[in-house]
Amino acid sequence: MTMLNKDMTLCISLSARPSNNGTRFHNHLYEALGLNWIYKAFAPTDLAQAIAGVRGLGIRGCAISMPYKEDVIGLVDRMDASARAIDSVNTIVNDDGVLTAYNTDYSAIATLIARNGIDPRSSVLLRGSGGMAKATAAAFRDGGFTDLTIVARNEARGRALADHYGFDWRPEPSDATADVLVNVTPIGMAGGAEEHALSFSEQAIAASTVVFDVVALPAETPVVAAGRAAGATVITGAEVATLQALEQFVLYTGVRPTPAQVQAAEDYMRSGA
Repeated sequence: MTMLNKDMTLCISLSARPSNNGTRFHNHLYEALGLNWIYKAFAPTDLAQAIAGVRGLGIRGCAISMPYKEDVIGLVDRMDASARAIDSVNTIVNDDGVLTAYNTDYSAIATLIARNGIDPRSSVLLRGSGGMAKATAAAFRDGGFTDLTIVARNEARGRALADHYGFDWRPEPSDATADVLVNVTPIGMAGGAEEHALSFSEQAIAASTVVFDVVALPAETPVVAAGRAAGATVITGAEVATLQALEQFVLYTGVRPTPAQVQAAEDYMRSGA
């Protein structure tokens, strides 16, 4: 790791539950590419003050994670089309004090849907209604999926998300089954109150062909482990983290690493998970 110095460019992430995924991924690429940059994760106690710090301290880039993806909208100067289209932000770029918001979650989800060959005719249960759920629902809608149900306890948010994309809504997964199960909630996240819980029932997992969890820490969440054991195709949050972090890296630095460099950074990221 390059020694800290006054000319070093700083990028950060803001999350209620920070992990080392982004820190390891970005810092590995900075070192591999000889960039005098450093990346640090934070859990802010005051989001508005944290974003003011991004502006005031000249922090180049800021990744935004749960639960702040919608809360930061009123704190930035510009919304790129990628964030404006779904009213959700996961990336902020600081250009001389002007903060522009982007969303690289959408492209990551869309890439993984295509990469895994998920049939648009499949039925889908998508659990969650926050900012990441918006990006996920948009990616499935744009991928041609029409048989999708939003599962969300918050009726107002759940119905609004479902109505916006022309999907159905239900408050609880209960006994529902579908070809594709997608968890976009903190259920199964390390350190959380529901760290060891399944986001979908064992019956639903057994009936599915694809289990997709956006939770990145741990990569092998309870629902991913159960899906793998049931023989389903599994897509992990670590895969989402790699793809969205790569596009963040490009936005921050203007440099696109080679596939080999990205793979090495991903391997390094996972080795510390």
